[in-house]
Amino acid sequence: MSSIAPLRDFVVGLTKIYDRNLPEEAVQQEGAALLRALVARDDWLPDEFARPHPERYSQYLLHCDPLERFSVVSFVWGPGQKTPLHDHRVWGLIGMLRGRESETQYRQAADGSFQETETTFLEPGEVAALTPGVNDYHRVANAFDDRVSISIHVYGANIGGVARATYDPVTGAEKAFISGYSSEDVPNLWDRSLKKEAA
Repeated sequence: MSSIAPLRDFVVGLTKIYDRNLPEEAVQQEGAALLRALVARDDWLPDEFARPHPERYSQYLLHCDPLERFSVVSFVWGPGQKTPLHDHRVWGLIGMLRGRESETQYRQAADGSFQETETTFLEPGEVAALTPGVNDYHRVANAFDDRVSISIHVYGANIGGVARATYDPVTGAEKAFISGYSSEDVPNLWDRSLKKEAA
């Protein structure tokens, strides 16, 4: 890792966007441009937030806005790991940092069951958006069976504390969950003691 400065710059930039009191759609759109810049380089994520778990994907908190307006998370996918079908209930952005990720979108039918609509793939540097009521039901997976993939997710809330649900695609049965995070630590964005110049 060369410097965590790109993550700090992203957090500062997204905070400034929020401070302009824009509509959510505008925050998401402008945030996507910032996220593209963040995942355009792969030299800033600390190793401890890039470690896979042997049995399940990991969701490491990188930053949560003090007012819980947004959160930034690294998703670390071991080979072949995937989520169940789930929702978010807040806007989201997915930026691919390393490897490759597949995303399968679903639509809920009148009988409550879910049908796949399309599967897309994210490559390093690419960003995808999620919006409740538009494309919020999906299943995400590491597209590789032989290596780790890492994506950076941004949500319009503290995603580790949001009440959400997973779904049985056949019956539509809903199971409530709150994801939490995979570690109790967050990277220190603000310590500049190793630099010669102060902030």
